[in-house]
Amino acid sequence: MSRFTTHMYTALEEARAAAARGEVPVGAVLTDPAGRVVARAGNRTRELHDPTAHAEILAIRAACAAAGSDRLPGHVLWVTLEPCPMCATAISAARIARLIYGAADPKSGGVAQGPRIFAHPQAHHRPEVIDGICEPEAAALLREFFATRR
Repeated sequence: MSRFTTHMYTALEEARAAAARGEVPVGAVLTDPAGRVVARAGNRTRELHDPTAHAEILAIRAACAAAGSDRLPGHVLWVTLEPCPMCATAISAARIARLIYGAADPKSGGVAQGPRIFAHPQAHHRPEVIDGICEPEAAALLREFFATRR
């Protein structure tokens, strides 16, 4: 197990739990500069009737509340799917140091696809980005979920 998969497995657990709730299976884990998990979440948009209740947003909110700050310098966000533009903007605003994600999102991504939020000249902060970690597992989870819906 590489150092890039340990927390991604926890994010995948959150994604599976989201799927079990009928949510799009996306999971997120936030670790502090020492590598300790400070927040974890899965999508809850349907459950909370909140279009902003993406896994990343929920994890960022919980970590900021625990830290008593709107900024999370030195923190790492592990997500099973490439963040959308809304989540990428929140990642930038929170000054998260590193984003690690699994599957690319050609339809709704905001990091390597679509608007590429971090490449925009007005981005307040550009985290280090590492993609493709546990991509086969994350992509399969999404494919299986949507196959049952079509």
